[in-house]
Amino acid sequence: MGNDRKILMENIVYLDGDFVPASEAKISVYDHGLLYGDGVFEGIRIYNSRVFKLDEHLQRLYDSAKVINLKIPLAFGEMKEKILETLRRNNIRDGYVRPVITRGPGDLGLDPDKCKKASVFIIADKIALYPEEYYENGLNVVTVPTRRNAPEALNPRIKSLNYLNNILAKIEAKNANVIEAIMLTNDGYVVECTGDNIFIIKNRIVFTPPTYIGALNGVTRDVTMSLARNMGLTMEEKIFNRYEVYISDECFLTGTAAEIIPVVKVDGRIIGDGRPGSITQELVKSFRYLTQTTGTPVYE
Repeated sequence: MGNDRKILMENIVYLDGDFVPASEAKISVYDHGLLYGDGVFEGIRIYNSRVFKLDEHLQRLYDSAKVINLKIPLAFGEMKEKILETLRRNNIRDGYVRPVITRGPGDLGLDPDKCKKASVFIIADKIALYPEEYYENGLNVVTVPTRRNAPEALNPRIKSLNYLNNILAKIEAKNANVIEAIMLTNDGYVVECTGDNIFIIKNRIVFTPPTYIGALNGVTRDVTMSLARNMGLTMEEKIFNRYEVYISDECFLTGTAAEIIPVVKVDGRIIGDGRPGSITQELVKSFRYLTQTTGTPVYE
């Protein structure tokens, strides 16, 4: 009886056609997703019983898989339904869902053709956000020595399972006693953070690095750009370096988990007046309204 109760309290995971308790969701030690980071994933938010920008996230998932020549066993519509069913089985109304596709089990070599079928699993859970104080007071961030992967080597627009580049930068951020860090290209241009896109504002013009230099084509990034234009602001994708960040009027980060979060200090330089800027605050307000009023319903 006690064991049955424990299982009932566990999250339910979708794994290759079945829904199983998290403790029973197992993949092979020969899976190339585990051995080599050979796979793709998405992180998607649920607000008020609606999945925010589900189609956009899934399109990026399938695009990433196509680029690495990985065939997803589920059609787009099937994947969508499996995600919704996973959320329903876990009674998630505000949280996070992560579909993951690995190359599947093969041998200890690199050859992807040795992996006969991709594996799919979907995890739904609550999400740990930045504490509210950071949205009220802003983040302190630093730039780190670890450079962002070059698009010619491993294009960061592929949302792959290989996040070691980001993790190394995150370690450097933690060593500097901050929770987020800015990563640069090999040429010294600002590209993105360890888990978020970056924006700056100068004279009511909003800038963000273009994806071709190595920034992820973030879903929250795209929403934010649209919100900025709707506010009558000029929105530009443009390369810039740390100089432009230091003299900016406002700076903020965007991401599925972070949403829109202000930055008030970079490398010891105060941004603006050292408080979250008025435009950033307006964008946060608009974004939060959008997340509460739009999305794919989980429960009919």
